[in-house]
Amino acid sequence: MTSSTIILAFALMLIVEGLFPFVAPDRWRQSFRKITEMPSGQIRFFGLAAVLLGLILMLLAD
Repeated sequence: MTSSTIILAFALMLIVEGLFPFVAPDRWRQSFRKITEMPSGQIRFFGLAAVLLGLILMLLAD
């Protein structure tokens, strides 16, 4: 994995992360508010699920 690949992956992450607040800022704000009210364990579960899904996708793409 070269540094340009890492930079491209980071850029893609920023694009995907920025789409929702750009397209629907009010709904993004509501979603973010709901997330802050969730218990820490539930947030950790979603974080772990996202990490595992990302790892699986990386393995499949390789």
